Amino acid sequence: MSATNNGLNGDRGSVFWGGVWMIVIPVLLFWLPGIGGFIGGLVGGKVSGGIGNALLAWLVSSLLVGVLFATLGTMLTGMVAIGVLAGLGGLFLAFVDAGARLIGAIIGGLIA
Repeated sequence: MSATNNGLNGDRGSVFWGGVWMIVIPVLLFWLPGIGGFIGGLVGGKVSGGIGNALLAWLVSSLLVGVLFATLGTMLTGMVAIGVLAGLGGLFLAFVDAGARLIGAIIGGLIA
């Protein structure tokens, strides 16, 4: 075992856990728009283990957030058309946050 390998997840990072962190941290830091997304991207990119994995985790987390907004909006209203419109409004807000997460993911992937 090398000095840099702590034995927990091997030498490579995890795209799945990177994506999870990219979703959880911005949700917990919702009151810091942009900054919460950046911190989530930074942590998720570092957990992913590299810039390629960080970009993949960012893409998966962004798509998942969009699908969740549309699905939960439909469930909340009970009507598909209004739910999709509500989901698109939430998706727009997620895209604003996704830019900050992308920058954080790139930096986190570089320092991994």
